[in-house]
Amino acid sequence: MGRKKKVILAEPRSFCAGVRRAISIIDLALERHGAPLYVRKEIVHNHYVVRQFERRGVVFVDSEEEVPEGAVCVFSAHGVSPQVRHNARARRLDVIDATCPLVSKVHQEAKRFAREERTLLLVGHAGHEEVEGTFGHAPDRTVIVETVEDAERLDLPAGTPVAYLTQTTLSVDETRDIIEVLRRRFTDLRGPGTDDICFASQNRQDAVKQVVPRSDLMLVVGSRNSSNSLRMVEVARRLGVPAHLVPDVTEFDERWLEGVSVVGLSAGASAPEILVDQVLERLADFGYRDIEIEQVAQEDVVFHPPTHLIDTAKAG
Repeated sequence: MGRKKKVILAEPRSFCAGVRRAISIIDLALERHGAPLYVRKEIVHNHYVVRQFERRGVVFVDSEEEVPEGAVCVFSAHGVSPQVRHNARARRLDVIDATCPLVSKVHQEAKRFAREERTLLLVGHAGHEEVEGTFGHAPDRTVIVETVEDAERLDLPAGTPVAYLTQTTLSVDETRDIIEVLRRRFTDLRGPGTDDICFASQNRQDAVKQVVPRSDLMLVVGSRNSSNSLRMVEVARRLGVPAHLVPDVTEFDERWLEGVSVVGLSAGASAPEILVDQVLERLADFGYRDIEIEQVAQEDVVFHPPTHLIDTAKAG
């Protein structure tokens, strides 16, 4: 084989600013309110993070209707629809909102375009919690567009006033292709002032693109329901390199390493660094001890938790 075994570790990787904020909100809420603490949906899409919180008395529910009346309920980082907020008020829930600020920005754009009476073309994955939340801001005038084919098939006249929004965790390249179709098809198309795909998703995809040409195999640490982690795997495969999602080290398959000298390694925005460390330890067992860092961006954005939670924690 000749070449020395090594790992190229992508940066940035693991937790983004929105995930850090959501996790710190749960920590602060546990400090303030104690257990049980109810969270609507998974706070972030990572099974390790969810399990750690469950051990501390956090109860994850599918619907706000499952939360006892008057109890504390945290909304996940993926955001919720106005209907969910209405239901929570009806149940007198003490709501703490952990919605990522970048998702909240998309919600504001949805409301603005709906006020302008535009048909909203929401680029994203139907059924994903973030898409459900955004869709709920203008359900009567929103159409979900998942693929280039969906964009081509839209049954709307060319002059229809339309606007597009995107899920924040999509593939940058695929989304660009879809938006190009929309621009070609519609003469009165508006979009967000700045790209909806979050900088963390973009940075992690860019880092994969930098690592892949020098790797024989790409591994992305992340849970199966993590949209941004799955997109990173797809980016690597589109560039022609075998790539696998690794939910945690128990699902690492040594057969992937056959004939492999250089392993590229990254992690989705909701995957904690401890899971990356465990994969690095496993790779070291197979002789991949040499680690090279490939950094494409510096992330210094911080999203702070709500001030009332921080103030209470300080007072405590």
